[in-house]
Amino acid sequence: MAVPFLLRIAATGLPGIRANTLCLVAEIGRCQHFGDGTREGLLQVTEDPLEAEGTTMCPTNWTIQAARDAITDDLHLMFPLLLDPDPDVRSATAFVLAAATSEIQRVSSTLHRRLAVEDDPVVRVSLILSIAQLAREHQDENAPSWARELWSDPGRSPEIRIGAGLAWLCLVGDPIPDELRALLTDPSTDQCSDLFQRVPWLEPVDYYGSGLRRCIHQMLTQDVPCQQDGPPPF
Repeated sequence: MAVPFLLRIAATGLPGIRANTLCLVAEIGRCQHFGDGTREGLLQVTEDPLEAEGTTMCPTNWTIQAARDAITDDLHLMFPLLLDPDPDVRSATAFVLAAATSEIQRVSSTLHRRLAVEDDPVVRVSLILSIAQLAREHQDENAPSWARELWSDPGRSPEIRIGAGLAWLCLVGDPIPDELRALLTDPSTDQCSDLFQRVPWLEPVDYYGSGLRRCIHQMLTQDVPCQQDGPPPF
């Protein structure tokens, strides 16, 4: 019930709280994945139907669905925020739009258009993961080839290639190509950790600054059990 009010606060309130408010909305509208950077988990949206929310004892997937429907009803408030001068707001807006439940073609097209002109590396990664999350849930069969084209292009910037590599791994169950494994394990990739820590999908994977490193490790070693970590104690 709070989502429509939070969206209006984000759209019309103080710029300084806009990004955090949007991230709060996005987290309400997707399952919690603390410590989970796996191919299956990073872009997962819904919870196990048997999970119950502690206060109301309603199934968690019901509350997530309600939040997502509220986000979708207010898409008109979200699209202008992709043009916000603050890159953290643009990144958080992409995080919110990934939770849309209808008008998927419109949302995805808007994200693609923004990606084509976006110049901030964090926002670029967020746009890629947002497009991939929508494609994964709604089974867009063209998305894997789009993501592969991005990560396999040496002319692309490092953050686009890495972000697209993570997206591709979440979109398909195929074995990992040697070329992609080499990209993700190259020492230069680890130098992007600070940048990726600002991407909303990556921070919950490891709150202590190693979201990208942990995500790559989990995606490349699927047989290693995922250690579920909660948020830091503050």
